[in-house]
Amino acid sequence: MKKVFKILLIPVVLLLVLGIAVFAYIKSMMPGGDGNNDITEGYYKNFRSDAPLEMKYSGLGSYETAYTEFSSDNASIGKVRVWYPKELESGGKAWPMIMVVNASGTPASSYEPFFPRLASWGFIVVGNEDGQTGNGETASITLDFMLNLQASSVLSGKIDYDSMGLIGYSQGGAGALCALTNYENGKRYRAIFTGSAAYPTLAKNMGWEYDASKVTVPYFMCAGTGRSDDSGADPEKSYGGVSPLSALIANYDSIADDVPKIRARAVGAEHEQMLARSDGYMTAWMLCQLTENEEAGSVFFGENAEILGNANWQDVEKNR
Repeated sequence: MKKVFKILLIPVVLLLVLGIAVFAYIKSMMPGGDGNNDITEGYYKNFRSDAPLEMKYSGLGSYETAYTEFSSDNASIGKVRVWYPKELESGGKAWPMIMVVNASGTPASSYEPFFPRLASWGFIVVGNEDGQTGNGETASITLDFMLNLQASSVLSGKIDYDSMGLIGYSQGGAGALCALTNYENGKRYRAIFTGSAAYPTLAKNMGWEYDASKVTVPYFMCAGTGRSDDSGADPEKSYGGVSPLSALIANYDSIADDVPKIRARAVGAEHEQMLARSDGYMTAWMLCQLTENEEAGSVFFGENAEILGNANWQDVEKNR
């Protein structure tokens, strides 16, 4: 009996060791982890693209931004951090909101310049300090907080709760999918973007299980072609990278055809580069979905969509 128990225990231990190793790797590869952090002040100025709209939306928008924060009773969240157009403070307009789900070991404060750049395009952008976001719980809690702001908050009455988007990277990509599909308040979101989301088998093994087929809102999914995202191995038999092409295809195909969807890979991009590399088209996606910006929509929709002819992107598939 002891011998049988030892035999059964071996794969469990190996799975645990692999899980710890993969988590450590993902954490080290993301901005703010132990790897290279290229999300520093003015990081977007280093980006170059021959595609005019990608170049445009990778930079700053026209709005001056401001910041506020709230303490959370949830120890993992720590603080709810919010960047917003400063014009919000003096007007009666309600603004679209984007919830950002952090990558492994990457609190919002560790890649702060990302947030005001996105807010400069006319969004209220919300983050928190959780570095373990994969199951979507703290994103759901943070959304509840934003839905129930005190009347004294500068943001009270200024959020368009019918125009809310959700984005996440790496572990946070899995977390964004979980927040959208596994929690009741996920129904409030109108669009989702994920960058190098942990592929389903990896996510399940790490306790971040999601089912992409449950996505019913417009979805733009992307990853890099580098080996850290796609090692070339069969992801169902061994570690295939964080977000291999085969998993992107499977996730895309699982979503109903009546849902606007697009998948693409950033050429030559490694896992840790995806936040900066996808910045422009992530911004365009949120602009077209949350504000009905037709110019931003031309990046993705129609036979002449910019992304189709952009040398920065490959393996593009879309249904609009």
